[in-house]
Amino acid sequence: MSANRKFQITDVRSGAAITVRVVTQAEKTELAGFQDEGDVRVVKVRLMASPASDPAANLELIEFLAGVIGVAPNRVEIVAGAGGREKIVTIEGVSSQQVNEALNVT
Repeated sequence: MSANRKFQITDVRSGAAITVRVVTQAEKTELAGFQDEGDVRVVKVRLMASPASDPAANLELIEFLAGVIGVAPNRVEIVAGAGGREKIVTIEGVSSQQVNEALNVT
């Protein structure tokens, strides 16, 4: 993804969209915090799968985020960046506020 792009947790037509940076080969799958890049907050997630472009890693991310946010995995989709560490993920049927609360964004 271009370093000039600016993404943040935002409302989209049918839900919310977030920017995620994955770190692979972790001991466990977990939320690793947030990274501010200018006016954009990136959600960092550690995954046990490797590499980030592996379909297994993408599935692990989808299932993890669905569990944290409290939605079915079929409502979470990687819409950009499936082949890299930085991904844009949409969550159908929830607002950005609900995602912020689920991720404990302060």
